[in-house]
Amino acid sequence: MTKKNSLFGVGLRGIAMGAADVVPGVSGGTIAFITGIYEELLETISNLNFGLIRTWRKDGFKAMWKIGNFNFLFSLFAGILISIASLAIFIEFLLETYPIQLWSFFFGLILASVWLVGKTVEKWNPKTILGLIGGTLVAYLITGITPSAESTNLLYIFISGSIAICAMILPGISGSFILLLLGAYTTVLGAVSGAISALKESAWPLVVDNGIIIAVFALGCLIGLITFAKGLNWLFKKALNLTIAILTGFLIGSLNKIWPWKETITSFIKHPGEANEEIVPLVQQNISPAHFATLNNTESLLIYAILFAIVGFALIITIEWFGKKKMPKNETI
Repeated sequence: MTKKNSLFGVGLRGIAMGAADVVPGVSGGTIAFITGIYEELLETISNLNFGLIRTWRKDGFKAMWKIGNFNFLFSLFAGILISIASLAIFIEFLLETYPIQLWSFFFGLILASVWLVGKTVEKWNPKTILGLIGGTLVAYLITGITPSAESTNLLYIFISGSIAICAMILPGISGSFILLLLGAYTTVLGAVSGAISALKESAWPLVVDNGIIIAVFALGCLIGLITFAKGLNWLFKKALNLTIAILTGFLIGSLNKIWPWKETITSFIKHPGEANEEIVPLVQQNISPAHFATLNNTESLLIYAILFAIVGFALIITIEWFGKKKMPKNETI
């Protein structure tokens, strides 16, 4: 695990995870896995319990902080929050303005992740192969589900957070996409970017409104994270190879969502008649670059897509190399 690594390095991993979690279709859990902190993350979260409070009362705050590995958690989640806060508006802009280039970049990220995660399976046998196939089918089916209309109900935002966070720590299944399926993605992302914009303009009522949504979502994430991490940590200890094979399948299946060229079948209008009216795709199907160009009377941008996919692939390989270099010699990803 990474306890011997610098907190700065953990923070950088958090920034990379946050950047991945902002985009529907890319998992921050993938970044955690290939940079060598995944098992420590699960172990640390699984150990969060009321026993830490008893340690605080008996041995003091410093002992509790050390046993809970809070230096690691603080550095990681600080990086995640910094990344989400700084990239939310930028990612929204890229998704609207350069969708093919952005999705191609992330397609390259996931392709590299399939190879890097899959190669950590120590022995392939019928059980792990079935796990790979099963994980692929599950992720493929999830990415084909029709997203729900957006909701701003706070209880629903809380529930969405507790479900989506489970996906956010799974390599291959994007928490952002789960939010999209649940109809909470633009609400949460809009609250983050809205709060930042409101802070810049000192519009305090809007800061409070958006802050409430963010706080409720964060609380749901916290509850879901602690619960789910315990189960996943148990699987890693009891059936490591099978678990990794399933996670590799999740990565392969998620490629269905990230394919850059899509045709929108159905959509809905969010905030109709208002200044912020927005057309949101509900059902999309993958199509070939040539079909996309014909359908939209535009260029397929195939060359750009290939280049950005190569950059994404190379970035993940670089991150994995950096993660290995920073880990103690007696450990592997």
